[in-house]
Formats: sequence, structure tokens, C-alpha cells
Amino acid sequence: MAPISTPQTPFGRVLTAMVTPFTADGALDIEGAQRLATHLVDAGNDGLIINGTTGESPTTSDAEKDQLVRAVLEAVGDRAHIVAGIGTNDTRHSIELARTAERSGVHGLLAVTPYYNKPPQEGLLRHFTAIADATGLPVMLYDIPGRSGVPIDTETLVRLSEHPRIVANKDAKGDLGRASWAIARSGLAWYSGDDMLNLPLLSVGAVGVVSVVGHVVTPDLRALIEAHLGGDVQKATEIHQKLLPVFTGMFRTQGVITTKAALTLQGLPAGPLRLPLVELTAQETAQLKIDLAAGGVEL
Repeated sequence: MAPISTPQTPFGRVLTAMVTPFTADGALDIEGAQRLATHLVDAGNDGLIINGTTGESPTTSDAEKDQLVRAVLEAVGDRAHIVAGIGTNDTRHSIELARTAERSGVHGLLAVTPYYNKPPQEGLLRHFTAIADATGLPVMLYDIPGRSGVPIDTETLVRLSEHPRIVANKDAKGDLGRASWAIARSGLAWYSGDDMLNLPLLSVGAVGVVSVVGHVVTPDLRALIEAHLGGDVQKATEIHQKLLPVFTGMFRTQGVITTKAALTLQGLPAGPLRLPLVELTAQETAQLKIDLAAGGVEL
């Protein structure tokens, strides 16, 4: 049974988009995934995104996705919201993944904007509605035009929010003005999908974060949110500023690459990357160590 949800926080407040650990030969590391999920929940995450982009979903098979979700559910499903990434640029495939995820017992779905084929807003509306119609699970939209090529317009978000199972949005649009209007008009539970903007988005109505840096600084993210909720603006700002080197360092290159490097430096399960992603160079690893240390991360 999933942890308690409310309409305001349907998936909790601090979620990490978890990497997918692989063995040295590039196979799925199920035991490592369970250990990493346990570590992240112990650190303070009340939700995990499995099979998102940070989980290298473009290069894992449908069978691997199902196996991974089931393993994480077994490890921490009674202590955290387990949300399965099921978004693709093929509506039929996304529906298949959603139904498979529902059978596994996950607590929710993350559906990214279809990428590369650049559908119009009516196409987005029909795509997300079809996914939400396909299962009984709550859905978090994922708006990331920098990768998908198409933003979810505010009017589309408002229309989608009328669906009883579309309950949240992960915002990686990087536009606080548009976010403010969409939060006010849609009533969706808003989650920051851009770590550098966690505090600014909280200030305009976000309820939590879906983080990449949560792999290494979950306690700080929890403290930031709690300070914000408690009205301690100064403390929240101090934590935000403390984490600036981490926010910067973890995105000097593609985030999965740096995250797996950081986890490896900490002795946690990560393993290699699948092409086309590649490992950090020695120089990049040295810079990552500097950035993490500047943000208070112990290696």
C-alpha cells in the first residue's frame, strides 16, 4: 500500500528520478536497483520515478522496465510512491506501458510530452487523455519542451486537469510566468522538474520536486521544502544557495552521466551507461568532485 497521499501532494513532496543501475556488462542490475531505491527512501524521498529519462528509458526494453518496477516495488513500495515513466512518442505504446505498469502495482504514471514528432496541442490533449483513460492510476504530466520540442500550453493543461486521473505536472519548462498562470488556473499539483528552479517554483505554488540531484542531496531538499512551508524564507534561501554548486555541477553535461558518476564516487549502485550516453572524462570527474564538495556532498 502506498504512503498517504492528498490531492495537494498526490505523489509526496520529494521524489527522485532514479537512475537504472547496470552491471559491468551492461545488463540490468536488479539487486543494485533495490539497494539504490532503499538508500534513496532512507535518505528522505517519499517517491521515486522509475523508468524516466534519468533511468535511461530510451535504451531499456519493455521487459526490463517491467522487471525494474517490480523490483523497486518489492524493495520500497510500502514506504514510497513508486511512479512509472511510461511516456513515448507513440500513444499506443505508452498505453501498453501504462497497463503493464498498472499490473505491476505501481502507484502512479509519469507521461512525458511526445518528442520529435512535434504534435499540435490537440494531439497532446488526445495523447494524454488516452493514457489517463487506459488505467485507473493517477497521472503526472511531464512538460519539458527543451527535449520534446513542444510545450504543453496553459490552455491545454487546464483542459487536461479536468480529467479525474490527471492530477499533477512535472514542470521543466523554465518559465515562472507561465507556471504561475498554469498553477492558478489548472489546480494541478505542481512539481519542479528543474532543480535550479526548485525554490522559485515552490514560491509560485509548486508542492514538491522531481529531482535529479536528489540522488545526492535529498536531506537538503527536504529541509528546503520544510523551511519554505514553515515560512522561513531566509533558511530556504540559504539552503538553495548552498546547493547552487550541486545544481550547476550535476548538469555541466547530461544529467544521467553525472549522476551515475556521483553515485559511483559514493560507492552506491550505478554501473555503466548505455550508448549513446558515455562516461565522464577524468577532467570532468575532477570538476564534479569540486562541485559536489562545494555543495557539502561527502564523497
